[in-house]
Amino acid sequence: MSSDDPSKTLPAVDAMRQDWAIVDPLMGGTRAMREAGAELLPKWPKEDDCDYKDRLSLSTLFPAYRETVKNNTGRVFAEPIVMGDDVLPAIAELTQDFDRQGNNLQVWAKSFFSQAMSHGLCHALADYPNIKPSGDTEQLVTLADAQAVKARPYAVMIRPQQVIGWRVINDGGEHILTQFRYKESVEEEDGLFGIKNIDQIRVLIPGAWMTFREKADDKGQKSWALHEEGKTSLDHIPLTTLYTDRTGFMTAKPPLLELAYLNVKHWQSQSDQDNILHVARVPMLAVIGLPEGEKITVGVGSATNLPVNADMKWVEHTGKSIDAGRTSLSDLEDQMRVAGAKLLQKDKQAVKTATQAEEEAAQELSPLQAMASGLEDALDQILQHFAELSGLPEGGHVQVSGNFETDYIPEVSIPALIQLNLTSKISDQTLFSELQRRNVVSQDLDWAEESAKIAEQGPALGTL
Repeated sequence: MSSDDPSKTLPAVDAMRQDWAIVDPLMGGTRAMREAGAELLPKWPKEDDCDYKDRLSLSTLFPAYRETVKNNTGRVFAEPIVMGDDVLPAIAELTQDFDRQGNNLQVWAKSFFSQAMSHGLCHALADYPNIKPSGDTEQLVTLADAQAVKARPYAVMIRPQQVIGWRVINDGGEHILTQFRYKESVEEEDGLFGIKNIDQIRVLIPGAWMTFREKADDKGQKSWALHEEGKTSLDHIPLTTLYTDRTGFMTAKPPLLELAYLNVKHWQSQSDQDNILHVARVPMLAVIGLPEGEKITVGVGSATNLPVNADMKWVEHTGKSIDAGRTSLSDLEDQMRVAGAKLLQKDKQAVKTATQAEEEAAQELSPLQAMASGLEDALDQILQHFAELSGLPEGGHVQVSGNFETDYIPEVSIPALIQLNLTSKISDQTLFSELQRRNVVSQDLDWAEESAKIAEQGPALGTL
């Protein structure tokens, strides 16, 4: 594969794809795990292909990885994204349909963050419709041209699996992106009613873009050829990358990768457990002392004639290995719960700006909260790209507020809180507030009103 081939992936991309080969099936659920086949569920030695397919088709996924990503994303978006006062009305209007597919900023950003959370990073391109001007010029030069087709900036989410490669230069310590390549699929009409999906590679460079599609030559050999090209109004690539566990420029690893390995181990162990349960539930008939070649009939309503001194009995599994397997699965689930909660454990934030130091003092940030801060910066950058494409001075800032508390096992913490209250270590009001924070008690209730009602209803049963 020559260096002129736009489909050639960088070694850094190939390295990240090794992690995504585990993450993608876990995010896809049971069907995706089954489709991964022997990559994630190895065949046993001497296992027949038919037996393996049966075992694979009966295996089900405990979705710890996907649910942890979902729950952590939900924490980040526990409160709506708030627009800053510096967001111009024209930019704020764009956030109502952020991607020109009907998704507002809140919905789009949630999907954007979820991708970064599961894979380590995600990209967003601030794009502008490719418009053919009303005049003879090659560029859009009048506002009327844009208004005629409702042209406006919008966000294009580029998932990490789409990325093929990039080029970057170092300018005084600053990394400047000079090329970005990714694969996309476009729909085109096929006949009167059908559509067809065509894969193409889009190449972005400062001030221009190109697309490549595979074409066959006279000998039937396919190669990537230039399909379309155009210019943009910016002297840089309006690409934003959100990292959740950055390892370098444009590279990252999934922050929950260890959880992913545990989840795959659980998938394999669960398959073993299901298989042994299937075997154990079906007792095996053993016949002792029957001459070789002689046949007997076994079934309801039939008698069996055995030779003298012969015996027949049902042999069943002792069940010890089943209990051991059940215990192993339970231990794995506990390990996955702890691994997923690592993002909520607070850690010292070593590097802060002067403004952050003044505002936060010595505040500790959990890794998840730091990721939410990174999301804020990424969204601010996208809005700034929108402003540049719209000819406006500034895009403004947004605020992401979420729930970053460490109460990830309510069934453990709630009894502990009640015990502290019963031993007078915390007040009734504190207990009430903690239960509200965990959504056990409605947020609409007021403590003053509730305490008055408690006083009116008298002592509880069993306290006299």
